Amino acid sequence: MRHSFTKTIEIELAKMFNENSEQIYENSQLLQFLNKKMRSAHKGSKARGSFGTIYALYTLVEDYINKGYLNRSDYSKYKGARFTDLLKRAKELPFGAKLQNHSFNQRVNEEFKATFSLKEIMPILRNPTTKRYWINENLLKIKANNQIL
Repeated sequence: MRHSFTKTIEIELAKMFNENSEQIYENSQLLQFLNKKMRSAHKGSKARGSFGTIYALYTLVEDYINKGYLNRSDYSKYKGARFTDLLKRAKELPFGAKLQNHSFNQRVNEEFKATFSLKEIMPILRNPTTKRYWINENLLKIKANNQIL
């Protein structure tokens, strides 16, 4: 699916991954899903539903990076991000002030499942008892030219 924001994604991937950028996109279900959701990126606050999905994923990836797991292999031991911190951060983002918790609680996972028909892969992992959240690390590790990037 191509739309007005797809070129921006391609440019950023090329900056980061050079000749691997196309293969990264083709092998990343998360990037393809985000590209689909970014159709509304130029529509402002009227696209709040899509922003909720994008921001839920963004805040979890941001947490993953900020906690240093980009260069570590022990994410499975991380106790998870607190929901209140994630929602607060999402509300700080452009057009996020009126976001609600729906994106963090199953909406993203259901949309992802519908897009890819993959019942076993969910982008947002949640422990209902502790109310802690994780990004599915398997969706962040992409294979290109026989290496994980």
